[in-house]
Order: sequence, then C-alpha cells, then structure tokens
Amino acid sequence: MGRTVLVTGVSRYLGGRMAALLAADPDIGSVIGVDVVAPELTIPGIEFVRADIRNPVIAKVMGEAAVDTVVHMGVIATPRQAGGRSTMKEINVIGTMQLLAACQRTPGVRSLVVKSTAAVYGSGPKDPAKFTEDMEPKHAPSSGWAKDSVEVETYVRGFARRRPDVSVTTLRFANFIGPTVQTALTSYFTLPVVPTVLGFDPRLQFVHEDDGLEAIRAAVHSPHQGTFNIAGDGVIMLSQAIHRAGRPTIGVLGPLFPMVGRALSPRGLADFSQESVRHLTYGRALDTRAMRRVLEFEPEHTTEEAFVSFLAGAHREGRDVA
Repeated sequence: MGRTVLVTGVSRYLGGRMAALLAADPDIGSVIGVDVVAPELTIPGIEFVRADIRNPVIAKVMGEAAVDTVVHMGVIATPRQAGGRSTMKEINVIGTMQLLAACQRTPGVRSLVVKSTAAVYGSGPKDPAKFTEDMEPKHAPSSGWAKDSVEVETYVRGFARRRPDVSVTTLRFANFIGPTVQTALTSYFTLPVVPTVLGFDPRLQFVHEDDGLEAIRAAVHSPHQGTFNIAGDGVIMLSQAIHRAGRPTIGVLGPLFPMVGRALSPRGLADFSQESVRHLTYGRALDTRAMRRVLEFEPEHTTEEAFVSFLAGAHREGRDVA
C-alpha cells in the first residue's frame, strides 16, 4: 500500500497542480487535498476535504486518513488572495501553527515538506552575491508574506525539534515563473509601462513552475532533513527581462516607486509592498549547491529559460506581452 499524502492550499494554482502530480504518481497511495474552498476545477485522483488549517479539526482529518506525509503549500503570497492582510497573516502563521500541532498529534506522520520562499533572506545593499541556506539575512524582511514566511520557518524548526522522528524538509524557492502560473511578479512584467527604481538594475532569479513542483515531488519521495534553496541556474538583470518582454519602462525615484507602481497597476495585481520594492531595487540570488548535492535535484530550466517560457505562455494567452 502506498503512502497517504495531505496537501494544503489545493484551491490555488500551485497547490492544485502539486496535488494532481502526486495523485498521478504510482508510488503514492492516496492524496488528500485540503483548503477552505473547493478548487475551481476538479483535481483528478484526490480526495478533497473542505477544512481550514487554522481550525484544530485538521488533526482529526489527518488521524482518520492515517496521513504519513504532509506537503504544506498553504502560505499565501499577497493580501489580495486572502481578502486582506490580517486574514492573510492568520492563514499563514496561525494556520501553520495549527497544522504543525496536528502533525504533532498524529503519530503516523513521518515526513513534512514545506514550500517556503527565498524572500526570507530579504533584499538590500549589503547582501552577498549568493545566499546559502545557513546565512542570516542582512536586511531581514519586516512586513508581508516574507515576514510571515520567516515566522512559519521558525515554527517549522520548533516542530522538527519536538518530533525528531519526522523528516522535515523546507524548500526556499526563488520566484516561480512559467507559461501558466500567474503571480504578482508576472503581473509586474505585463504592465503597460514597467516602472523601475532609478539607478538600480537588480539581479533576479527564477524557478520554472514545473521545476518547482518537481522539486517538491522529489522531496516527498526522498525526504531529507533541512532547508534547501531551489532556483534555476543563473540570473537575469531586471533591464534584460523588461527588454525581453518588449515593454516600455520608466525610471522612478525610489521614494516614489510604490506610488507610481500602484498607479500603473490599477487592478492591484502587481505587488509594490515594501519587501517587493526592495527586491526590485536590490535583487537576490541563491546558492543551490545543496539542492544538487543533498536533494540530488537538477532543474531542467535555467532562470533565463524560465523567463522565456513565461513570455511564450503570456503570448499564447493574450496577456499583453509585446
């Protein structure tokens, strides 16, 4: 009999794709998808359970299903997805605490895989050329999704100490990009005019959506204790990315950048929060040697190839990329 995997956040794009990928895996016995709302489209092969991970009832779900592997993809990136910043923080932080408490009370759990973000390193002028997993941030995030993710990782490390019998794998992803995933950053690159911070040309690093999901699947199959950076090889300068996208651009003084950015994104899909602005000012790059050495995972796409695939997908879907 195969393993029983519980995936959180399945009503969102990446969570749903991850659940479908695992359900199609012959080595996985069953997949339980959990979220507060049902996915827009039925995910073949999974059992969907409408449940809020902020509620202790999640422990009952896990116990009754004899879950042995948990894939936590329920951390929300923008307030718009959650319906507001306060709800977003509750889902991200309180939800993770309740999920970990449920894992603590479920003796059959043997593996926990957490989708985290490289945003925990922050962005700033004193950053190293590449962040390794053991480096402390020079400019720690102080707000939004990045700060939530720092708190989530803190609670995950605490759980790992309390349950040393559980293999806990935290994957810090560069920004997801690709032909179908839509994020605040992909929305930024499809603005009619793309604003940049005058005098700065940050290095950006991406992970192709397919590679990111395959990295999670690899961690489910071969659990490894620890934290790992996940990204495609190389970097792309912001100016190069905008040129590739064929977008007109406007340089803006740093203090005015958030205001101008929001004015150019009337639907609010692009993110001009404090942490996003710092990222678009200073950039960030990751050392991925541990990904290859320990996880034995090799992305199929470089950062540049992932960005090119995003442009191709945007063309096909008519997302207004020149």
